[in-house]
Amino acid sequence: MSNFEFADGKILASIEGGVGKVVFNQPEKRNAMSVNMWEGMGAALDLFAEDPNVRCVVLTGAGDKAFVSGADISQFEKVRNNADAQKEYDRLTSAGRLKLATYEKPVIAQIRGFCMGGGLGIAMSTDIRIASDDSQFGIPAAKLSIAYGFDMVRALVDLVGPAHAHMILMTGERFDAKEAERIGLVNKVVPVGELEATVAKLTATLANNAPLSLKTNKQTVKAVCMDRADRDMEKIKAAMAACFDSEDYKEGRRAFMEKRKPVFTGR
Repeated sequence: MSNFEFADGKILASIEGGVGKVVFNQPEKRNAMSVNMWEGMGAALDLFAEDPNVRCVVLTGAGDKAFVSGADISQFEKVRNNADAQKEYDRLTSAGRLKLATYEKPVIAQIRGFCMGGGLGIAMSTDIRIASDDSQFGIPAAKLSIAYGFDMVRALVDLVGPAHAHMILMTGERFDAKEAERIGLVNKVVPVGELEATVAKLTATLANNAPLSLKTNKQTVKAVCMDRADRDMEKIKAAMAACFDSEDYKEGRRAFMEKRKPVFTGR
């Protein structure tokens, strides 16, 4: 295993068995995200993107209290105290947000405890969300007199639809993992004791699947959720063609005929 630290140790990263892992490491604040942590997460994602041996990424929180409880409110008075300050905060955190939103490799959110506000925004930017049955969700914007950005609200509506989005945003109330699963906010809820094993089984599957297929299918799903004018159909067609022209496609066919597991290289 390879281990790395970013943001003065508040972002921990590791690579093992084809899986890159990011740990939001501020448990004393329920892993609330500071500006530096956004930058650190972006650096960790860059590290994984450059390593061809990393096939998928897991995001999780340190301790047993929270995935990410939201933005670090202790910074609000300094960095988000009015509209102009909010614009600067968005600028400082936008690089990390964009990297996560446009990341080419599969990303899984392993959620335990509080997943609130900006933390839920992070989870919604991943591809698959697995939550423990003691998790709590919510977007308390209405209780702080703030509004969430278009991209985050769009992600919420894409996942749960406008009716549930209205309920979540207008009430600002917390809701449990069972409700999150019912409305489609998370893919699966499991008992706390099974969370690690469930995610490990999922990452093992993804790490053994064809990287080009994972990349292309993720790209296509994202395009489906875009406005038609924003879809780069030529890029999607080229990515599909690259899959069929790849050595991995040949390997997949050979493995099927030989009744063995394929060994993919991403080429």
